[in-house]
Amino acid sequence: MDKIVTFTQIKSYIGSPKAVRATLIGLGLTKMYKTVTRKDTPELRGMLNKVQHLVKLED
Repeated sequence: MDKIVTFTQIKSYIGSPKAVRATLIGLGLTKMYKTVTRKDTPELRGMLNKVQHLVKLED
């Protein structure tokens, strides 16, 4: 069975570089406090690492 990761955007991207904004959109986070559930992959972990200051991982 595949592992699942759930994460929520907890801070705004205002003032962030365009790459950070694009990463959030790629993760499906378009609004504050939106929660997304995805399959855990190395690509997803890399994207989450890039925006770790804006999101919260949940178990």
